[in-house]
Amino acid sequence: MKQAVLTGEHFLTGDVACAEGALAAGCLFFGGYPITPATEIAERMSERLPEIGGTFIQMEDEIAAMASILGASWAGKKTMTATSGPGFSLMMENIGLGIVTETPCVVVNVQRAGPSTGLPTQGAQADMMQARWGSHGHYEIIALAPASPQEIFYQTIEAFNLSEKYRIPVLIMSDEIVGHMSERVSIPAEKDIVTVSRTAPKGRKDRFKPFQPGPNGVAPMPAAGQGYNVHITGLTHDEKGYPVMTVEAQEEMMARITGKIRRNLDDIIRTESYRLEDAEIAVISYGVSSRTSLAAVDEARNLGIKAGLLRLITVWPFPEEQIRQLARRVKKMITVEINLGQICLEVQRCAGGRIPVTLVGHAGGTIISPERVVAELKEAVSS
Repeated sequence: MKQAVLTGEHFLTGDVACAEGALAAGCLFFGGYPITPATEIAERMSERLPEIGGTFIQMEDEIAAMASILGASWAGKKTMTATSGPGFSLMMENIGLGIVTETPCVVVNVQRAGPSTGLPTQGAQADMMQARWGSHGHYEIIALAPASPQEIFYQTIEAFNLSEKYRIPVLIMSDEIVGHMSERVSIPAEKDIVTVSRTAPKGRKDRFKPFQPGPNGVAPMPAAGQGYNVHITGLTHDEKGYPVMTVEAQEEMMARITGKIRRNLDDIIRTESYRLEDAEIAVISYGVSSRTSLAAVDEARNLGIKAGLLRLITVWPFPEEQIRQLARRVKKMITVEINLGQICLEVQRCAGGRIPVTLVGHAGGTIISPERVVAELKEAVSS
């Protein structure tokens, strides 16, 4: 049996690095359906999982793929699927099921330009609001945005750790450009990779409540077949997992599934600051667009423009307080994203009208060039 962790230096695409990150995190089940530009993740998992005793299943569609990883998670496995825009839309109902049943799993969306079939082989970042609110009802979600093959390797491990720790589906919002980009990826030794597994229940099995929160607000999770009486339903349910059709039960359940995220924002949210100490203009970006934004900030500094970059590594939960604090000390904010302003609206909301917030974006198909960001920074200084 081959090793799950391919230690060493490799030249990998983002999609392949994502698959290797999943294996390094302990993923042993992948249920998926081919779709451009995420198919290479499924292909890699179909090759590698049998080598390490794992299971790969190609399902009949994305609805079934999402259902399969929820079921396999309740069987005690770390699970993942990968898709793109149209498939992400089909998965939304079962992502909601994963949220309400508090089922750990990882969903990768290698974004492409839409709506509908759109530009299947060209990138975008236009599913960001769908990631937050695509399923119905009110809930919290965790979504990460990788900027390189190296980062998607580590973010996939982090996604599994967060999903296991908080019993929630975690999204990796990649894009075609990062997914198909080939770069050097360093994979550390297995002993140097930190992984997290869900908390196992203790005590009498006949008294176990599968949704009774522990000290961190998250309930321990058994696997099917371990002797625990577990009832899982998408209906509003109590701590035993049984349906209770009352307003009071809905309030209690919602407080549990939203509270475990809201009370742990400092542990979940990750950002990266670059040259913001004395910045007068802040660029807000994420994923592949943050790479061109970084180059633009350096070029602007060479031109005497005091620009800095706040890179969103965790897009959801949104770093609201950090944006609010930044809005108090800079003169303007510019968001850079391959869409028509999805995260820009969030930045405007958090800035609260204190300063102007503008967008550098387009509807998808290619990266946003550093020159275009520099042009906007020049305009900000002159206006």
